[in-house]
Amino acid sequence: MRLFAAVLPPPDAIRELTSVVRGLEGLPGARGLRWTERPSWHFTLAFYGEVAEDVVPDLSERLARAVRRTPPFPLALAGGGHFGSRTLWVGALGDLRTMRLLADRAESAARRAGLEMGEHRDYRPHLTLARGVGRADLRPYATALKAFSGQEWTVGELTLVRSLLPRSGTPGEQPRYETVERWGLGTGAP
Repeated sequence: MRLFAAVLPPPDAIRELTSVVRGLEGLPGARGLRWTERPSWHFTLAFYGEVAEDVVPDLSERLARAVRRTPPFPLALAGGGHFGSRTLWVGALGDLRTMRLLADRAESAARRAGLEMGEHRDYRPHLTLARGVGRADLRPYATALKAFSGQEWTVGELTLVRSLLPRSGTPGEQPRYETVERWGLGTGAP
């Protein structure tokens, strides 16, 4: 299974962001971008790649322990930016220190479960909105996102998500995501 650990924004935050993205989709050149679908919006905390089914129970148990030690925290969608000409994203404000701690714990849980995680990188919270095609200029979209600041909510759970890659070969088809398991933050001692 292709898995990742994520924080999923609540419906109200998705509605706010949808309103902003509709404006971005009206900018010149927007049709040349591959916009992500609203149901797939998430903050990836740790990407695990292909995980053997017999490893998932151990990974799940380790994630559950990590989540119990992490308190709920405030977060809001805010601002935005781009990674070169490849990815347009919206950022986050709030208790990013705890969000980074949760990301580190999600990665550590995978390492302890025997997954190869590659080189550790500092976590940078971002939610992907669109992908550039070719040498897309994403700067106007990132500039338009700078003033965006959504309503704060409390992150109360971590979600283990399965990514089902497209198989039809249809241009623009996107992966589908399925929740494998959810854990409430701060629900007890390790």
